Amino acid sequence: MSETGSFDKNRADAFVKKVLGDTGGWTATVLAAIGDRLGLFKDLASGGPATALDLAHRTGLQPRYVQEWASGMVSAGYLGYDPQGARFSLPPEHAPVLAEENGRVFFGGAHQMMIGLAAHLEEVCEVFRTGGGLTLDRYNPQVWEGMERYSGSVHETRLVQQFIAGAGEVQQKLEQGALVADLGCGRGRSTVKLARSFPNATFDGYDLFAPSIVVAQAHAAAGGVQQRVTFRTLDVSRDLPQGTYDVALCVDVLHDVTDPVAFLRGVRAALKPDGRFLCIDVNCAPTLEEQGGPMDTMRYGLSLLYCMTTSLAHGGAGLGTMGLSEPVMRDLCARAGFSAVETVPLRGPYSAWVVAP
Repeated sequence: MSETGSFDKNRADAFVKKVLGDTGGWTATVLAAIGDRLGLFKDLASGGPATALDLAHRTGLQPRYVQEWASGMVSAGYLGYDPQGARFSLPPEHAPVLAEENGRVFFGGAHQMMIGLAAHLEEVCEVFRTGGGLTLDRYNPQVWEGMERYSGSVHETRLVQQFIAGAGEVQQKLEQGALVADLGCGRGRSTVKLARSFPNATFDGYDLFAPSIVVAQAHAAAGGVQQRVTFRTLDVSRDLPQGTYDVALCVDVLHDVTDPVAFLRGVRAALKPDGRFLCIDVNCAPTLEEQGGPMDTMRYGLSLLYCMTTSLAHGGAGLGTMGLSEPVMRDLCARAGFSAVETVPLRGPYSAWVVAP
């Protein structure tokens, strides 16, 4: 029914088209995830246009499956097609999104993560009924690998160049040789990137999920920074060494934690008197009526499937992916006892704050 109580057929028809488009978009995401996992996009980017048979030979795959996949990607507008030569191509404008690992707009990790999260649909539906949530150890490996690749693009292209550069005081401390705590470091991509960018600084990476710490240690060794980087499994809310760090860093993590105020109190206690906490998180409007569009829709999906539910699994606050707007961040910091919160001037999908103890 419309707001006036009458049925608007034009509005109904338009909504059918919208849902069809959204469902087609999800199907395109599934196909794109297949192309990413099997190396089809990267092969087309490096090897150039190919028939389905040639593409199958180049990638060691079955031609009939390649034909069906590539045809679907043409229908979705992801691939080009030359009917005269029956050749499929990856337009150069699409390559950064689909084939350039760690690039600024690469979506391969996001697609892998979303497909991995969708495998937990039944479990999430169950906690709708029963309450609680999903603990970290219940997620399948595709979630963790996709998350690392997704965040890796952010770490490689924005962390130093945008987030740290915008927080001048923090950048100066890093250049001068700060002792840094990377909180919720996951698989250590952010820590290793910072260690390679600031050779005078020393880094401690902390995360609650032990399997991620094992991978992080391997990344530090591969990056040649293991002499200045250590990783440990640790609860930031309780176990951080006090009065130790010049800089504490938290990238896209605070909205996930069980008790944000206790977490922030732990951070504050771990900082030296002149230390600084740089918190980077999702840029979201404070009210639902100010939100909307594909990015926010995706974030709410991520929240239900991961961010909110992993917090609620431990009886936590369950802020969710869209739960750390600037007013919320300022309120949490005030409750944790921080003296000042300064907004870092950023544009785009992330917000950042420099917080003084």
